[in-house]
Amino acid sequence: MTIDGATIRRVQDELNSSVISDTMDALGYLNQALDPAIRPLDENRTLFGRARTAKIEALAPGTPKPDNPFELTIKMMDSLGPGDVVVRACDPDARNGVTWGELLTTAAMARGAVGLITDGLIRDVHLIREVGFPVFTNGISPVDGGGRHEMVAADVDVECGGIPIKPGDYIFGDVDGIVVIPSDILETTIKGAFEKTEGENNTRRELLEGKSLSDVYDKYGIL
Repeated sequence: MTIDGATIRRVQDELNSSVISDTMDALGYLNQALDPAIRPLDENRTLFGRARTAKIEALAPGTPKPDNPFELTIKMMDSLGPGDVVVRACDPDARNGVTWGELLTTAAMARGAVGLITDGLIRDVHLIREVGFPVFTNGISPVDGGGRHEMVAADVDVECGGIPIKPGDYIFGDVDGIVVIPSDILETTIKGAFEKTEGENNTRRELLEGKSLSDVYDKYGIL
């Protein structure tokens, strides 16, 4: 399923990765959070949107650099649309070179994409922060990825940060981490997360009013 723009904005404004993770736990989806080593470039940014996946593989040492190593990347970037989150998933040997920078950020923003997650490296940090594009990455380096790895597939099932991601799954990321919402439980997860958030807000309010934790927990069952 897809969700409308108003709901997307409400998710970004009112939810967080923890409450979404808890909601998926309750649904039996216990392994939906990416490796905590993948961190936001700007901790004040929240990312929420539809996954557009890219698979990155290492080039064997001594492999001649392709004539156009960015051909598939360019094709994918030009196909991005509003609400897309770029997921650049690298095999372990492909994490020794940068997979994202300022120019890809500019291209993604121009197409309406709303963020990037990668278990690879990025660069051009100050420029990406300046334009406010949400980026979650495994690290930062000046080393070019050309000749070290290449994109081999787009819009395919991948594993990023240790978690399987399918095209069309939804990604939520904030300062606490990144969670993947499978498309077939998107509606149930979002509904449940709003309900849990309301319960947490009520719990907080009554605690601030001076009620005991035991009484408030007995009432809402949230801690």
